Parts: sequence; structure tokens; C-alpha cells
Amino acid sequence: MRYMSSTEIRETWLKFFESKKHLIEPSASLIPVNDPTLLWINAGVAPLKKYFDGSETPKSRRITNVQKSLRTNDIDNVGRTARHHTFFEMMGNFSIGDYFKPEAIEFGYELLTSEKYFGMPVEKLYITYYPDDQVAKEKWISLGIPADHMIPQPGNFWEIGAGPSGPCTEIFFDRGEKYDKRGKELIEEDIENDRFIEIWNIVFSQYNANPDVPRSEYKELPNKNIDTGAGLERFACVLQGTETNFETDLHYPVILKTQELSGVTYTGQMAFKVISDHIKTLTFAISDGATLSNEGRGYVLRRILRRAIKYGRTIKFNEPFLYKLVDTVVEMMESFYPALRQTKEIVKKIILKEEEKFFATINDGEKHLLSSIKDGSLSGLEAFKLYDTYGFPIELTLEYAAENNITVDVEGFKTALLEQKNRSREARSVKGSMKSQDETYLNFTEPSKFVGYDQLQVEAKIIKIFEDGIVLDQTPFYATMGGQIADTGTINGLVVTDVVKLPHGQYLHRIETDSFTEGDEVLAIVDEATRNLTERNHTATHLLHQAIKDVLGEHAKQQGSYNGPTKFSFDINHYEAIKPEQILKIESIVKEKINEQLAVVTHVLPIDEAKKLGAQMLFGEKYGDVVRVVDINKWSLEFCGGTHVKNTKDIIDFVITSVESIGSGIFRFEGFTNEVVKNQDKYLGHLLEQISQLETKALSIDANVKFEAKPEVKGSFNDILNYRLYVQNLSNLVKNLEKENESKLLNSILASADSFTPNEIKETTYVLTNDLPQASLKPLIDVLYDKMKTEVVILINQTSEKASFLVKTKSKDAKAIIQALAKETLGNGGGKPDFAQGGTQNLEALTNYLKGNGLI
Repeated sequence: MRYMSSTEIRETWLKFFESKKHLIEPSASLIPVNDPTLLWINAGVAPLKKYFDGSETPKSRRITNVQKSLRTNDIDNVGRTARHHTFFEMMGNFSIGDYFKPEAIEFGYELLTSEKYFGMPVEKLYITYYPDDQVAKEKWISLGIPADHMIPQPGNFWEIGAGPSGPCTEIFFDRGEKYDKRGKELIEEDIENDRFIEIWNIVFSQYNANPDVPRSEYKELPNKNIDTGAGLERFACVLQGTETNFETDLHYPVILKTQELSGVTYTGQMAFKVISDHIKTLTFAISDGATLSNEGRGYVLRRILRRAIKYGRTIKFNEPFLYKLVDTVVEMMESFYPALRQTKEIVKKIILKEEEKFFATINDGEKHLLSSIKDGSLSGLEAFKLYDTYGFPIELTLEYAAENNITVDVEGFKTALLEQKNRSREARSVKGSMKSQDETYLNFTEPSKFVGYDQLQVEAKIIKIFEDGIVLDQTPFYATMGGQIADTGTINGLVVTDVVKLPHGQYLHRIETDSFTEGDEVLAIVDEATRNLTERNHTATHLLHQAIKDVLGEHAKQQGSYNGPTKFSFDINHYEAIKPEQILKIESIVKEKINEQLAVVTHVLPIDEAKKLGAQMLFGEKYGDVVRVVDINKWSLEFCGGTHVKNTKDIIDFVITSVESIGSGIFRFEGFTNEVVKNQDKYLGHLLEQISQLETKALSIDANVKFEAKPEVKGSFNDILNYRLYVQNLSNLVKNLEKENESKLLNSILASADSFTPNEIKETTYVLTNDLPQASLKPLIDVLYDKMKTEVVILINQTSEKASFLVKTKSKDAKAIIQALAKETLGNGGGKPDFAQGGTQNLEALTNYLKGNGLI
């Protein structure tokens, strides 16, 4: 086993699995994307959940990665132990329905023991396994792991409620008796120790967990998965032969720099470890767009920074120092994370500013804490004052309290905090009218520059804070204009909910403003994926506009549009209904232009020159002396300030899903671009739902009914037409089945008419029935009247909601009889002398009538 740097360890891991046909997945941002269940990316599998849950299909079913991760559940142990961290790197290999247990174990054994890779001695490896998982046990032994190094552990089973679950196998490295004289009982009894380091965990996701049954009855998953996690820091500790993770090249350079800055020699002190871990967390998280604040992720980072400062004071740091360590973190990590260098300066500025805030109050805060202790405890109000006045997160106060053996009234703190939030909310709600806000906007004239055509991430300065948002001196965020919706993204990690254009052209970023002050330097990051999807739809509407003109005529001009990440809509004026064949032609032209891979070029030129080019001026837009023209092969030329793809091929595909009249002479086209076109549920969803309902209805009438084959889906408006026709045919089929069924039922009822004939035939004979089809009542009374040869037949058919009356006679007045019956039962009715009908919804009145006449 040879020394390996952290860079070599990463490269060895990734190259090994790449040789086993795994796709290397880049490390994702620490800030989860579209996953509200996570505050941070906290494991290698976290950004891959979309593949395991089936919401997205991966390019490869074999994936490997080295994923930066952040966890704070054990923050109190960071610095106290050899291996606890808030920031760490998780190496992983994953199989999504591809290889399974035998192959995963073979890969693990080869990578760990082969001299080509990590070259760990087999005798140094100990393996735990789930007791029932004999397959895993025997596989390890067959490869060369000694049987007495295989340790059964009942806890080796991964499950979180209902859903995928399975046994796991953990790999430990024995560092020898130098670290503990005791042997493998340390693993067997799960005793905290420094001898046996768990370096890798392989989860075999093979069962569908069901909390209602014993684990032995879990059913096997149809597609079994592999999910692994190996700690880079732990591998480095083993392969570099260090006492703890903190002496590896993943931390020691920061510790040496801290030693230089403080003048204190490192001898294993907790403070150095806390600082090294926490500055890595801060550097990576802020670089990914997070910020420091009093809520959510920002609160976590503020707590981490202030905890680092707290321990820094124990090694003589009495002024900002963390920001000085950022360069060392970047130098240490940039070979694998090159983006760190791009954001280094803004990270340093954010950390310095936060340090300055805390150092300004920390001395007074510590004094206040110690002076506020009464009878060995700290009240909730005093804890809140430490938070509100001196910037002590409650967790930091609790840490101070633990060191001084005092208790804190945490519930009292929570109450005081809630009261403050309520006061703040009430104050904000009465803080000025719309008029004053408009005047504020109108009076704000400081210039701001949009740089988002070429950059999606910039360092900027806050030049104005309004009640509901901030303005930057430059911004990559596109504001809602010209039919294109605003960009999404973050400023210092806080979510930008909207971007609007102010009267003098600046962009107002709607965002929680409490964490900012004017003059702050911030990191503004646009969500690139959302921007790209929006651009595809926007450029597609330019193609659509010209295609409409080519097919319908030059009179058809744009009247409105919507370009977002998930769809487009485009309104035009036209004087008559648009025919399906015209829609198909328009769609075909757009598809052709996409396939021709035309360059999308932007010209910025005087408006007169733009007009000479023949560029179209769009509805309701105001143009300056200099305009922006989007040029697609001179075929489509439009004034447009929006953002666009570079080439029509980037749109990928295009489909029109509907064309509807939305007013006098105005028609709206709607549709999708991109890969969405291949997802028929996106644009056929309402039709597929109708089909499902009709098929269910048909089968309920005739279980043996046969359906025609559904039309082939090709990603075109033609699919809409074909499926509409299919729905119509299916609807007709259901109607025919209903008619046939009704006819059969009617024939059955009439064939058994004798069963409805009362035993005693009177001059006026009542026939009482229940739940007969309405259509069967007239034919039935006709048959019964002919059979009974009496003067009057009254048929009363009752359902759960109403009753129907029919009267037939040749010698009496049917209409008078039905009206009398209706009056008695609080219903209605009418007809002719020989036949009348009516009914009632008052079933109680009907029951009283029947009882009163001795009929029930």
C-alpha cells in the first residue's frame, strides 16, 4: 500500500469505475436543485435521486462520482473526533437497474486490494454484513476475505419507511494495535475507536419495504440498485498514514496556514480542526451561491462561521482571520473544483464582512452571557438578547453554556424569537402605500447594467434596497419583458422570486431583503438550466411567427406571447378559423428550420438601420435609438431584447399542442420545445385521461370489448388530431355499447313483465317497481295495461333520489290522476287524458302516500 494524495485517490476511484463502463457524473452544487426535501446535498446519491426514483432517465445506468457534501447533524463533534466533518467528499459508484450484489462486491474488492489501484492488504480489511445476507458474505470470502474477518451486524439494513430498501455491507480498515489493543470486538460491539476506520458502505437496494409486514416478507424490487458511499477523507487518512483526517492533504495546509496566522503551534488542538473544517464548508457553500443569514441555509452557515470564530479566539485570533484562509482552501482544492478560483474574491469579501459583524460584538456578547447567568441558568429572554443584539446563534449559546455547566431556557428563547418575527411582519405590512413605493421607484435614477446575454454569474454591488427587493450595479438576471418570463436563481444563496423592470430601466430583484445592506458585494447566479429552456421556447416563437406569416399571410402579427421554461404561447390576429392543415404546415416549417441548424445572430444597431433590414417591430413595445435585432438566417428578423439560443438546433424539437380563438380575431398557439416533445403525457395528457375514462366505462359495460390500436405518437400536432379522432371513435363506441346494453335490459324487462303484475287486479291497479331504467317505464306500462285489461294502471318506479309516475287509462282522466298524485307527494306531472307522467323528489311524502293507500 503506497502513499496517495487526495488528487490521486479521486482519480484512481473515477478511472477505475470508468474502466467498468461507469459514466463520471460531475459533483453537483451543495445547494439542491428542485428538491425541497434537502437543505444541502448531504451524500453522493443525493443529486442522483432523480434517476433512482425514475423522474429522469440517466445517460448511463452505471454512474460514478466524487460529490461534495455538507452535514451539520454532528457539528458538535467536529474537532473533537478524528473523523467528523461538516464538509466532506463522498466517492460513490451506482447501478440503476444494471449490475447488482456480486459485481458490486467484485468491484469493491478489486479496487481496494489490487496493486493497480489502492493496494490495501487483504488482512487489513474487515467486512460487516446483514446476517440474512449470505450471498454477500460468501462472495467476499470467495474473493479472499478471511472468514473470521466477516462480521454479521443486524443493523446492516438500509430503509426509510415504505419504499426501496436492502442490506448493506461496510468495509473497515484496521490501522493496528497502535490505535487500540482491542480487536474486532470493537466493530462487533460498535465501540467508538481509532483503530478500525469504516471507509466504504455498499447498499444493495433489493426490497420494497412495507412497514405493515415483517422484513422477511418484503417483496423483491423488479429493478435492483447499488448505492455506495466512500469517504475521501477517510481514504486519505488510511493511505497517507495520518493520525486523523485533519493531518491529510485535505486539511493540513489550512492548519499550517492557521498556525502561521495565529502564531500558535498545532499539536492536535480542537480549534485548528474546527477552523479547517468550517472554512472549507464556508468556501464551498458560498461559492455555490449560499449566503449567511438568519434563516435556512444562511443560518447554518452563520452558525458555522461564528463557531469557527469562537474557537479561533482560543488560539489568539481577536480580529477577522477566516477570510485569509480562503486562498489556501482554493489552492488545496481547485485542481478538482476549478470554479472555486472564479468565486474566490467574492467568498473572501462575504466572509470578511460577516467576521467584522461578529467580532464587533463578540466580546460584549461573552461578557453579557456570563453576567446573565443566575443560579446556574440562562433565561430565554437573555438567550434571545444574545441572538438579537450580539449575533449568537442559539446553538453557539448552548455550546458556551455547556462549557460553563449552565442550562438555557430554550423554549423561552423560541417564544421571544416568534414574538419578534410577528412584530417585524406587522411593521412591514403597514410600511407605506403603493403610491409612495411608486414615487420611490420614479425617484431612483442610478444606472444599472444588464450583463445576462453573456454571463450567468457575476459579482455585483447592491446600489439600492427597496421594501420588496434589491437593485444591483450589474445583473445577469433577465426581467420579465416582451413575453419572456424573468430568470430564476439566487443572490448570495437567497432565492430570487421575480425580476421586474423599474421606470428608469434598472432591474428590481424581488428577494427577502433583511440579509442585505446597500453597498454589499454579492454573488448573483442565474439558474442556467431554466434559462436554457426558456431560451429554446423564445427562439421557437420567432420561428413560429415567421412560419405563421408564410402560411396565413403577412397580416398575421404577434399580439402577445409567453416564453417560460416549460411551454410557450403565441397570440396572433387572423380573420378566420385556422384549419388543421395550416397548423400542420406551420409546425412543419418550424421543424425544418430547427433541423437546418441555422445560426441565431444578434445585431445591435440604430433603429433606422434595423428598419431597413426589414426587422419586425412587435406590438406594444417602445424602442430607443439603438435596438437589438435577432436574425435567423435573414428569414426571421425581429426587434427583441430577450435571450436566445445560439443555433436553431439547440431548440431540439417543436410541437404545437393547441390553437384556439381567445377573442375576436385573436388566436393563441401553444406548444413545447426540447425533449418535452418526446413525452406524450405532456401534450396528450388531457386526451389520454379521456381515453382512460372511456375505456374504463366501456369495460364496465362489456368486459370483452376490443379497442382499436392507439395512433402512433410522432411528436406533432398531427398526434393531437389523431388522438382527438380516437377519442371521438371511442366515445361513439361507448354510446353504442350503452344503447345495446339498454336495449338488452329493456327486452329483458318486457320479457318478464308478468313478474311485475300484482296478484290482485283492481279497477285502478298500482304497480310498484324499483330502479328500473327510465327508458323502460313507458314500454312496460303499455305491456302491463294490455295484459291486465283493467281501467287504470299507475306505475310508480322509485330510485334512491326520486320517483317517477306513469298513468295509463282509456276510461278515466290520466292527467287528473297524475296531478292528484303529484299534489299528494309534493311533486309535479301532466299529460293527456289517456296517458300522463310525473314524479317527485320528496320520497318521504311518497312513502306516506303509499302507506295511506295501503300499498306498503
